[in-house]
Amino acid sequence: MKNRYIASFEAAQIASIEVPAFRAGDTLRLGVEIKEGEKKRVQTFEGVVIGRSGNGVDATFTIRKLGANNIGVERIFPLYCESLKAIEVLRRGDVRRAKLNYLRALKGKAAKIRELKR
Repeated sequence: MKNRYIASFEAAQIASIEVPAFRAGDTLRLGVEIKEGEKKRVQTFEGVVIGRSGNGVDATFTIRKLGANNIGVERIFPLYCESLKAIEVLRRGDVRRAKLNYLRALKGKAAKIRELKR
């Protein structure tokens, strides 16, 4: 049971940020603000959503991409974070699970996710 003041504050935070609907298996392109000294810039991070967890303001999601030399890079982002400037859904994935942790062990075409047909 949350305090009603905290709940109203969190509801105001959620209402101020527009988040597209996505789930595990989708490919996202994120615009992440990075601060380097005095300068700020937006860097893109593109990968497959492995899973989502939490709800409300505490919601997070994990994204995995293949970096240089085919090394897997995973990042956990809070859904309502000020450093996230843009969330763009590139592809919808056709998966049957909520958490795609098995992708960590797969390489090449085996790690490919079918696109959801509408």
